[in-house]
Amino acid sequence: MLTVTAPQPHISPETQPLSVVATRPIRFSLGIMAWNEAGGIVRTLESLFRQSVFAHLALRDQRCEIFCLANGCTDGTVSVSRRYFELMDSIHPWAETFSLRVMDIEQPGRNNAWNRFVHNYSNPESRYIFLMDADIIFQNPDSILNLFTALEQNAHADVSSGRQLKDIEFKPHKSLLEKISIATSTLTGTIDGRFSGQLYCMRSSIARRLYLPRDLGATDDGFFKAVICSEFFAHKPDGSRIAQVPGSAHSYEAYITPQDVLNNQKRQMIGQAQVHVLVEHLKTLPAAESTDLAALFVRWERDDPDWLKDLLEQHFALKYFFWELFPGLLTFRFKRLGKLPGLRKLTHLPATLVGFIVTMIACSRAFHFLKQGRIYYWPKASRPMPVNSSTPARS
Repeated sequence: MLTVTAPQPHISPETQPLSVVATRPIRFSLGIMAWNEAGGIVRTLESLFRQSVFAHLALRDQRCEIFCLANGCTDGTVSVSRRYFELMDSIHPWAETFSLRVMDIEQPGRNNAWNRFVHNYSNPESRYIFLMDADIIFQNPDSILNLFTALEQNAHADVSSGRQLKDIEFKPHKSLLEKISIATSTLTGTIDGRFSGQLYCMRSSIARRLYLPRDLGATDDGFFKAVICSEFFAHKPDGSRIAQVPGSAHSYEAYITPQDVLNNQKRQMIGQAQVHVLVEHLKTLPAAESTDLAALFVRWERDDPDWLKDLLEQHFALKYFFWELFPGLLTFRFKRLGKLPGLRKLTHLPATLVGFIVTMIACSRAFHFLKQGRIYYWPKASRPMPVNSSTPARS
């Protein structure tokens, strides 16, 4: 087991007294990524603890562990989460199936929180690792159960991911911008091997070979997809390594205003460019080195904490045009359109053209950002909870 920081106890003595719970085998570990979510995390936790998976675990005399990974929070996320966890320990009908802990991580950042959860906090016996954001709402009571069941039934897949629904999809009357936003989601759904960093399940044997470099400002899903679909760069990418699970669904708040859309797209383009540079570098290594990226990255960061930052700066110093950020930048939206059947190509053409314009603007902004030697860009703002969040959607 890789040690990244000082190991932490797996069961909180404050929220989970020693009992028969500790003797049950652990089926999975779930980490909730939280950064200043005091205003909305209770709604997310309410939908989590309504999941059917806890009754499933009780029938099989198994349990899970759940961590709220509060990283760099400056609001009341920690105290709100602890109070809710204490409440669940007292009143939840299947409280014997879970142990709960809030981790108050002083250093902000998703990468650090992910590494600590996977390599220090989660129990080594866990068969599956779940990651979820603290601002999503489950729209199917079987979402968690269906995600790890998909991996149990499909030995070829290493990650499972469900449907991501924008909150505006529940609105009876949608504006033009909202219709375009929903159409772009349909186009995104044509991506082979797609999975969302908002919620996914991964085999623990794979997760413990992964690690997020300190200076990788990208979202984790793009990097993990590149590694997992190629079996750690041993083969050509195979999208079937990621199981698509229609019976799992969650909603999130969509970016609608032009400024929010452009900022989010800038973040996405920065992330894709960084992942491209890192992945291409890793492909040049001997196969024996890339089979355990966790050990490799920890060693590199110990020897040179700025190794990735230097790699990125060297790469972008040799680029002169924004369309050089990563291969396929000018065509990927049209390739997605081409995968739609029949007349849907025509009905989704306007969204494709709008998306292309937004992408070009975002790529230009991302290019100038990276050329300045900058890495981190996270335009997250306070966001209300999704519309119709209390009503589960049918699978």
